[in-house]
Amino acid sequence: MKPKSITVDIATDGSIKIEGHGFSGPSCAQATAFLEKALGVETAKAIKPEFHERAEQAAQQKAGQ
Repeated sequence: MKPKSITVDIATDGSIKIEGHGFSGPSCAQATAFLEKALGVETAKAIKPEFHERAEQAAQQKAGQ
């Protein structure tokens, strides 16, 4: 299991970047939602390859049955 962490970068122009590490599937969005709400920022979301890991693993397990 990968360790999970959240990085918050605040640039000198005031822009904020929130990034989850070690999450798979939609759990990253769920884990970072409280920060988005607390900081009051609307963020652009970028889906990383890890987002698709859970779905791919489930499909592989189903095919192997």
